[in-house]
Amino acid sequence: MISALLGRSVSELEEWAVTQGQPAFRGRQLHDWLYFKGAHDVQDITVLPKAWRASLQEQGVLVGRLHEQERSVAADATTKLLLGTKDGETLETVGIPTDQRLTVCVSSQVGCPMACRFCATGKGGLQRSLAGHEIVAQVLSIREVMDRRPSHVVFMGMGEPLLNIEAVLESIRCINDDLGIGQRRITVSTVGVPHTLPRLAELALNQLGRAQFTLAVSLHAPNQALREELIPTAKTYPYEALLDDCRYYLRMTGRRVSFEYILLGGVNDHPQHAAELADRVGGFQSHVNLIAYNPIEEEDFQRPTAKRIESFRHVLERRGVAVSLRASRGLDQDAACGQLRRKRRS
Repeated sequence: MISALLGRSVSELEEWAVTQGQPAFRGRQLHDWLYFKGAHDVQDITVLPKAWRASLQEQGVLVGRLHEQERSVAADATTKLLLGTKDGETLETVGIPTDQRLTVCVSSQVGCPMACRFCATGKGGLQRSLAGHEIVAQVLSIREVMDRRPSHVVFMGMGEPLLNIEAVLESIRCINDDLGIGQRRITVSTVGVPHTLPRLAELALNQLGRAQFTLAVSLHAPNQALREELIPTAKTYPYEALLDDCRYYLRMTGRRVSFEYILLGGVNDHPQHAAELADRVGGFQSHVNLIAYNPIEEEDFQRPTAKRIESFRHVLERRGVAVSLRASRGLDQDAACGQLRRKRRS
């Protein structure tokens, strides 16, 4: 029994159409309407026979789209959507535009169990993981609202992707094959879950045939003690064990690892922190992505000064570490992940 059509490949839809007593080409029509013509409901797919549409409705077959509940648009056109699921949960997704690209930041869970101190999402805990079609639906929602084809997808929204590996890989297959966004333009971000990086590498190679998406590991500290202060779950995942798993992932996939580092003013942004971080990741086939903190009401962390950010970057560069600074977007509209959802629930 199929409940949601979204997330299925053209061959799967063709096979399913045949089981429904329809010719295989009906599956190709479904695929076109799901991924390119914006169908939200089975009844929207007017190319299908009316009797079959009625039958599908009786069977409870859904397209699998999410419902927009709220929209927040920043001065720089960054667009955050609060989307509702069939079971009444809410999640966030964000469209981040530039002249050359449109990046969609997707959630992999409703809420998050990791409880990182600087993250608004973790303040509310975890409700559930998302299904593959609910992840794909976020990309379609941003495409529809912004009337523009997304070029990149990042799993940096609500949730910990490596606690939902199967659905994440299922959605990557769909985003790649059905929406035509190359794997090299997809990034999966994790704060680190013990024993999952080797599994991610192996499952990606088995299920996708290759693992060309970018892995981004959120370090946010140069040592174990400070990391535990910022990320409570780090207590179960020693720093060196995390880096060893990153090396394993690199060997398995041949893809360099990107390290995410949120700069918190006066906490982890000192030059000595940068030097220690360089010692940790130096010689590693990797890249460090610096992110200036976006404040949330629940914590007193401060955004670092421009001078401190530049000093941190300079130390890394001087020590031969590849580094970039992610531009902050949507600061006038609660840019940090989880803020729109928490505001709606309060």
